[in-house]
Amino acid sequence: MSLPRSSRLAVAAALAFAGVSAHAQSSVSLYGLVDMSVGRTQAPGGKAVNAADSGKLTTSYWGMGGKEDLGGGVSAVFKLESFVRVTTGATGRFDGDPMFSRSASVGLSSNSLGTVTFGRNTTALFVSTLMFNALGDSFGYSPSIRHYFTSGTTTGDTGWSDSVVYASPSIGGFRFGASAAFKTTDAATDGRNVGVNLGYSAGPLSAALVYQDVKKDGASSAIDNTRTVQAGAAYDLGVAKLYAQLGTVDNKSKDTGYDIIGFGARVPVGKGAVVAQLGRLSPDAGADRTTFSTGYLHNLSKRTELYGVLMSDKLDGVGTGKNFSVGIRHRF
Repeated sequence: MSLPRSSRLAVAAALAFAGVSAHAQSSVSLYGLVDMSVGRTQAPGGKAVNAADSGKLTTSYWGMGGKEDLGGGVSAVFKLESFVRVTTGATGRFDGDPMFSRSASVGLSSNSLGTVTFGRNTTALFVSTLMFNALGDSFGYSPSIRHYFTSGTTTGDTGWSDSVVYASPSIGGFRFGASAAFKTTDAATDGRNVGVNLGYSAGPLSAALVYQDVKKDGASSAIDNTRTVQAGAAYDLGVAKLYAQLGTVDNKSKDTGYDIIGFGARVPVGKGAVVAQLGRLSPDAGADRTTFSTGYLHNLSKRTELYGVLMSDKLDGVGTGKNFSVGIRHRF
């Protein structure tokens, strides 16, 4: 028996509406950041090099992320993010870097219980380090990022592979989390990483405390066992935002350690802001490193800015590297 034409149209309209409603419960977005500059790079005691650079203020990347509403305040979430070298178009931060080395994860998120993700996850230490310094996540110019991640102190990269991460919802301004990267083989070079973190944000004040214990980098690479503790805070006065960090890194494999401190400020000026950050890295044995960066970030729009940054990077007994960059950063 066939339905009348009017009934068939009603059924088709209902099915179409149901399809639209189902589609509205899921979302996928494409996003990223492109950073290019020209300038001078000089390591302490080294020769200055003038060049065009990708990602001096923020490492260029692109990503895809999405969520599906499963009902009851629970969603499935995923994220795939890849670094890119804009100077050549090559993927990754360096040759051999996996395509989705920035992030590759899938998990479940609950409004009341928090979020659990599996895969390659960004570490809480990296997030805390970029949040509580005036130069953010700049590997080129943030003293904090450079002292923790490019000066031979912490191990384990800014993201952990084979990991599971839990992040709580905000409870009275407080958040907490835990992470672990598992052994994947029985090889002696394979280890495991663990981390815990606590954060607070309410009004003008934000703060965080992070601990991590690292015994592996990637799937099964042998690296030094390092334990890092970092406390960070920021306070927004309106006319300026102030930053402070204090951390220690204990290298258990080499029986040595490092103290790292940092202070900074971001001052709104015109259509942008003046930023400044001072950091000092003091090892148990060896030369102290003092790094100071300052610059101006000028907003052309909400997504595009021009910048000029200077950095003095002094290693006691070796020399001072003098660096500068002028560039553009665009988010999409």
